[in-house]
Amino acid sequence: MTRTHIYEASVSWEGSTGAGYEFYSRSHDVSCAPAEQTLSLSGDPAFRGDPRRLNPEQLLLAAASSCQLLSFLAVAARARVDVVSYRDDAVATMPEGDRPVRITTITLRPTIVVTGDVTDDRILRLIDVAHKECFIANSVSSEITIEPQIVRA
Repeated sequence: MTRTHIYEASVSWEGSTGAGYEFYSRSHDVSCAPAEQTLSLSGDPAFRGDPRRLNPEQLLLAAASSCQLLSFLAVAARARVDVVSYRDDAVATMPEGDRPVRITTITLRPTIVVTGDVTDDRILRLIDVAHKECFIANSVSSEITIEPQIVRA
């Protein structure tokens, strides 16, 4: 029997849009039960959001990066490859001139530190397997590229 996973999120905002587009607050809160943490978000500053808060576009990028990390660690562990550090400095692009406006590309740039006798080719294969198994990558239409750097501990 195939399992279906259900995820829930609650988003809340209060204010007034009565004065027009320029004047309402973009600040809002998101919670995802059963997690206790609430995120305070806003819009991108380019769209009148609060630059001190995360925005949905950043969360999409973070989700793609986090999913690749978790997928890679899982496939590396199953392959008995000892990964001791993984850091990704990811970037997403969203050109306003390309309609409909959307994040078109996500570039993941993980620095992966491994120990033991494992070839770069094997690590690259595991990165590819992890990408193919990443739930977020499989859920978005953005082009996702991975530019890894492999380091030996």
